[in-house]
Amino acid sequence: MVDVATSRNGAHIRLSDERWAHIVVRHPEMIPLRDEVLLTIGRPDLIQAGDIGTLLAVRWLPTTPLTSKFCVVVYRETSADDGFVVTAYLTRRLATTRSVVWTR
Repeated sequence: MVDVATSRNGAHIRLSDERWAHIVVRHPEMIPLRDEVLLTIGRPDLIQAGDIGTLLAVRWLPTTPLTSKFCVVVYRETSADDGFVVTAYLTRRLATTRSVVWTR
């Protein structure tokens, strides 16, 4: 199964079962948050520049399995209308060394 969310740039970002399995093995706290990952891509609070052409969609979640956290979804836009999720995780603070490319 593949879920799709539309990024701020209009690209359809795919979240495959293979990628989801990779995410939840490394970050089991993400198991109940698949829908939040998709919402973070489509309605981020901000987007940061990632490494090697990736983007980081960030959204504040007041309630998670761990407490209130930021949901960070790393994704790559491979063309103007296509892309895929690399990984996703929760964090209590954002990387201050990354540049912000878009904010709400």
